[in-house]
Order: sequence, then C-alpha cells, then structure tokens
Amino acid sequence: MPTIVRTLATIAAFSLLGTLPLLAQNQARQGSFNYPPHLPGARIETFKKVGDVELKLYVFEPKGHTSSDKRAAVVFFFGGGWNSGSPSQFKGQSEHLAARGMVAICADYRVKSRQQVTPAQCLSDAKSAVRWVRSHANKLGVDPQRIAAGGGSAGGHLAAATALVPGFDDESDDKAISAVPNALVLFNPALLLAAAEGLPKVDADRLRRLNETMHGQAQQLSPYHFIRKDLPPTILFHGTQDEAVPFVTAELFAKSMRAAGNRCELIPFDGEPHGFFNPGRSKGDDKNANYNKTLKLADEFFVSLGYLAKP
Repeated sequence: MPTIVRTLATIAAFSLLGTLPLLAQNQARQGSFNYPPHLPGARIETFKKVGDVELKLYVFEPKGHTSSDKRAAVVFFFGGGWNSGSPSQFKGQSEHLAARGMVAICADYRVKSRQQVTPAQCLSDAKSAVRWVRSHANKLGVDPQRIAAGGGSAGGHLAAATALVPGFDDESDDKAISAVPNALVLFNPALLLAAAEGLPKVDADRLRRLNETMHGQAQQLSPYHFIRKDLPPTILFHGTQDEAVPFVTAELFAKSMRAAGNRCELIPFDGEPHGFFNPGRSKGDDKNANYNKTLKLADEFFVSLGYLAKP
C-alpha cells in the first residue's frame, strides 16, 4: 500500500476509536456469545460480589487435573466495548489450552449495559479476577507465578491494563496480592487511548469522544502510556485493516515495549478487520482459518514460556 494511502487509511481508522463500544457490541452479537454464558465442562467459581451481582470464573481444567498440580493458567477477558459481551467468547481457546495442559479461565466482569459501570470499574473487576486466581492457586492447582491474562478488543485492554496500568484496585481487594499477570496474549486490543507521539494527526473531537467513553480517564486507563521495563512477555494479534482499533496503535505499543526491553511479538494479519480472530470470521472457504492460526501461535507462545509442553 503506498505510504500516503496507508496514512489516510490510518487516520480514518483512528477517528473511529470513538465508536469502539458500538462496533464491539455489534460484533459480540454477531458472534452469538450469549449472556449469561453456557459453558459446559467448566467449573464455576465466584470471585467477586458487588451488591447483588456475583461475578464468575468459568474454569476449564486438563484431564486428571488435581489441586496438588502446579500448572500454568490463563485468564481471558471478553470484548464488547466495556458495554456488553460474554465470557463464552473464549470458550474455544480455553478448551484447547486445557486439553494441552493449562488451566484456562473465562472471566466475567461488569459492563455498562448490564450494571451501568465505567471502564475504570471494568478494570477493577479484571484486577480482582487475577488476584483471586493467584490467591486461590492452591485450590485451583495453579502455579501463582505462571498466570497469563488474555482478551480481545476491550477485553484485551483489560488484560493489558492489569499488567501496565496502576491503581483502579477494588477497595475490598488484598493489595498485597499482585494483580499483574506473568504473560499477556492480546487479540486486537485497545492499548492506546489518548494522544501520543507517533500517532497520525486526528481531530480533537474524536479524542474528546473517546475520553467521554472512558469518563474522562482515557490517559489514566491507556496501557501504552505506562510502558516501562520488566513487563510481562506479550504476544499481540492485530488486523492491519482494523476499523475500530487502528493497527498503528499496535505498532506503536510493540515498538515502545521492545524499546523498554520487554518481549513483545506483534503478529499482523494483513487486510483483516476488527474481531478477525473469532470463530467463523475468516474470509474464504475456511471460516475458522484466523481463529485456528491465532490459537496455534498462542499455543507456541506458551510453549516458549514453559507454560505448555511441545505438542
């Protein structure tokens, strides 16, 4: 793609960040990720209560798994623009990774359409989920130093934010227990939420609208703005034609992560839009091609960390 054309496309894409909640909500609907989720084969644990709301973890375990095991784990957060969505989004990935030897967990969290919360409260729930898994490692048969976080779109933002963004802890959490995961697996995540050097120039109105979505806390909730050394190893899958979360934001995030000395692998999917990694979203005859490819690469990433044995 010629440079000027790509630049114009990037500017147009970035201007759509203000519509991310609506786009993600539509995509969650199209993917038939029902709520409440129906996840047969998962053990259900309540990790947090807020008023009359009980937030659940849906735990997929390897065959023969016991609480005395010390397996690696991954906690997945669904997408939906901090507005909607369902833990069932990562059912397939969780089933695969459990069959391979990890404890894989689909986490619920409060969203605007159901509990009228802000993105900051979504992050509070995500941090609570990681803390609960770490504090209950013995019960879950999990190694507390091998807990990954993953997610797509807004869920990818939450996974990354548990590792990078300070604060936003639930007042009832035991802050002596770290909410920082040991690795990140991110699918077209929203990582850069405020103005930053290297972004194409966009009109201030678009950034203002995004900040309104974040209730005036866009920069405080932006993982990119908290990149530093000694962050968890990260793999990042992103479509180059993402209409909701521009590819340039993933490029800037990965570049800055590596400059700080962190491991960050950016896997571009040429010409793919937002949500390309979900089952049934691929072009051509094989509708699950991108889902299978991202799952294979995530598996290999976990192998490289020693979280899984080679197939």
